[in-house]
Amino acid sequence: MNLIYLHGFKSSALSIKGQQLKHYCERHCPEIRVHLPDLNLPPVQALARVANLIEALDHVALVGSSLGGFYATQLVARYAVPAVLINPAMRPWQLFHDLFAEQLPYPVTADWSLDQAQLQQLEQLACKQPQHADKILLLLQQGDEVLDYRDAQRYYSAARPAALIITDAQGNHGMDDFADKIPLLLEFLSYSLTSRNP
Repeated sequence: MNLIYLHGFKSSALSIKGQQLKHYCERHCPEIRVHLPDLNLPPVQALARVANLIEALDHVALVGSSLGGFYATQLVARYAVPAVLINPAMRPWQLFHDLFAEQLPYPVTADWSLDQAQLQQLEQLACKQPQHADKILLLLQQGDEVLDYRDAQRYYSAARPAALIITDAQGNHGMDDFADKIPLLLEFLSYSLTSRNP
């Protein structure tokens, strides 16, 4: 399996969860290769970077956190690859507008600033309904201090067939117990790749 980890906003290829996933697979599942692309790019470019990876690799699965979960949702729709979403951002354009409207363009890294045109890109990229939702495992925590977990619950459960959803009481946006969930998500992705390919 080629497992692509999509980090969240203001994170990087060195994100804690991405590194936990990589180290777990190196130790316990050497047949799984973890890819950690840097997605600190305008949305269209970030999606293109991951799309190029998907098209270049075999047996691909995705794990996406927050904004990375939003990107993963769009890529599942396009490529029908399985994915695990961790507290995914549902309307990142609205979230970023609420947070940064007075500061746009908002500098994220030395090379990338978020501007109003990119917020519009995000909104245009969004699938109105999730596609291939049965290939998605959604991990939510009710204690998420950034996003309302109920938005994701409604969106991914409305699909037919629906996504598999696990919602923890309490927790936080960063999902500090992610390392404990790695065996579960790898089992889901392996099963999805072997049993549900179109």
